[in-house]
Amino acid sequence: MVKTYNRIERIKGSIAQVQADGVKLGELAQIKTKDGRTTLAEVISFDHNKVNLQVYSGTKGVSTGDQIRFLGRPMKVPFGSSLLGRVFSGSGTPIDNGPEVLENQIDIGGPSFNPSRRIIPRRMVKTNIPMIDMFNTLVISQKIPIFSIPGEPYNELLARIASQTDADIIVLGGMGLKFDDYQYFKNYFSKSGAIEKTTMFIHLASDPVVECVLVPDLALAVAEQFAIQNKNVLCLLTDMTAFSDALKEIAISMERVPSNRGYPGSLYSDLAARYEKAVDIDGSGSITVITVTTMPGDDVTHPVPDNTGYITEGQFYLHGGKIDPFGSLSRLKQQVMGKVTRKDHSDLANAMIRLYADAKKARDRESMGFRLSAWDKKLLKYSYEFESKMMDLGVNLDIEEQLNLGWTILSECFDRNETGLKAEWLDKYGKWDK
Repeated sequence: MVKTYNRIERIKGSIAQVQADGVKLGELAQIKTKDGRTTLAEVISFDHNKVNLQVYSGTKGVSTGDQIRFLGRPMKVPFGSSLLGRVFSGSGTPIDNGPEVLENQIDIGGPSFNPSRRIIPRRMVKTNIPMIDMFNTLVISQKIPIFSIPGEPYNELLARIASQTDADIIVLGGMGLKFDDYQYFKNYFSKSGAIEKTTMFIHLASDPVVECVLVPDLALAVAEQFAIQNKNVLCLLTDMTAFSDALKEIAISMERVPSNRGYPGSLYSDLAARYEKAVDIDGSGSITVITVTTMPGDDVTHPVPDNTGYITEGQFYLHGGKIDPFGSLSRLKQQVMGKVTRKDHSDLANAMIRLYADAKKARDRESMGFRLSAWDKKLLKYSYEFESKMMDLGVNLDIEEQLNLGWTILSECFDRNETGLKAEWLDKYGKWDK
């Protein structure tokens, strides 16, 4: 039932307060300004008949005498195959000069998938990036962030993962992006051919802050519908810190009591509600969620990465333009390493990381002027080989090629009996001359 009111009691930030009866949380409203412009808003809280509306395009130009119509339904997004190759704003409208999508309208921000239809994830997501596939294997339906700092190439990494993955559908949600970043994604997907299976929801830094909060819900609602249609969907969200900052700004406008560093007390739940959309559906498709979480000052105790760490299943730590092998972890990698992949995968990866840790210590000894042993020199050679051939994000190899390359690096740097690997693997996969 449509209800119309002709007065706004209060306007602060992107929040408009109205006295109204019988409205529901999440219900959509339409505000008609004096100059005939219309804008959408959403009910985000109420106290008896005092209703707070979050105005999507901001409250600039909205006055207390404007008309408000409650539409009796929540925010929806169109869904269909025509979304592929398209770019939409944080309010779901096209920004690629294409036509409006008039297919099925679906609700956003619904509950996560029914637990009874979830299955234990046991399928690998191939990215052809050694520091992911070989050392921190990504599993279908995993939820995992890239922890980084502003300035690192995390968006470039996301684009590479998207273009090289074997996912059926890619859904990108960009929050607080610079125009250059948005253009980079668009150009990269077009050049790689991934644009044909990609849908993008983009909130630029210059757009209203409210639309930033909507982007993950729009992206995940579309991803869920594709997954129900038996598609394996890769959902990329960047940057969840921008999303959290938007929540913080809205909470301040509503004069809510702040929690840690001014963020709302609901931050954990707000993040978890989005991450928990990751799912492998019994008898159908899946959603794998990879996000970016930038850490101000490289501070992992900041509320956003701190809360994220409790929700997700590991993290890729991007440092110095490379995925750090010591700060990164995939908690689901044991589900596929040596089971879906080759039998020597787990032992080889562990041995290479252990030797690289020893090599870092040898580098420290070298930098402090200590005399280096013959073993130290082998470790130093290994560290440079490992970084250039395994850690470089430009490397593009299939998992089988990565494993073979790992054995080649070991054989070039160490003797057969210095790796600590089982004789079974040395005999079967080793590259030393027999």
